[in-house]
Amino acid sequence: MDALPDQMGYDRTIVVFSPDGRLFQVEYAREAVKSGSTAVGVVYKDGVILAAQKKVSKLLKFSEKIFQVDDHIGLVATGIVADARVLVDSARVKSQQNSLIYDEPSSLYSIAKYLADKQQLYTQHAGVRPYGVSMLIGGVTSEPSLYETDPSGLLVECFAKAVGRGASKVNKHFESAYKSDMNKDAALKFVIEGMKKESKFTAENLSITIIDKFGFTRLDLSEIKKLGV
Repeated sequence: MDALPDQMGYDRTIVVFSPDGRLFQVEYAREAVKSGSTAVGVVYKDGVILAAQKKVSKLLKFSEKIFQVDDHIGLVATGIVADARVLVDSARVKSQQNSLIYDEPSSLYSIAKYLADKQQLYTQHAGVRPYGVSMLIGGVTSEPSLYETDPSGLLVECFAKAVGRGASKVNKHFESAYKSDMNKDAALKFVIEGMKKESKFTAENLSITIIDKFGFTRLDLSEIKKLGV
């Protein structure tokens, strides 16, 4: 029982490491991500596909987890999506500032790094908590790219990634079946197959967005149904 007060101190304070080198508040934020619904991102030959499961209710008019940052950049979030909304608003401002100052679109890497830096900043200040969200940031600048951030501020570039509740099962499928030369139709099929590894769902439960040289395109319900969902 004597160790309890010390443990509670490490547990409640974000700026203090525990004796074994852990930041408990960051770990708790990661648990929030693990409890969120599954979200995926996949790079294919000409673009990036972002997809997420969403809540459906007769009383719920809008529930979105895929956000547009700019004409050529989008992200999908899981965990505490309200945290993602605040980060997205900040990223939109950053992207527009870049366009106004330099007269050219923001690079995907610069926006992904900006978001990861903001998440990392909230792991080193007292009086705040980490953002309880992981994001997959995808888009096309010189070529299609996809980045992952998590509550610690980690930034990783990847070709295919799932985050959220069913991530381990989906990532196992992605690891074994991913092909870099997939076209859009093959990539859409790949995404659906991966998400089916985690759980059963209907077209109404799924949001899909494609980002390519033509911009940011959300698939409507009829288009998702045509994918065999």
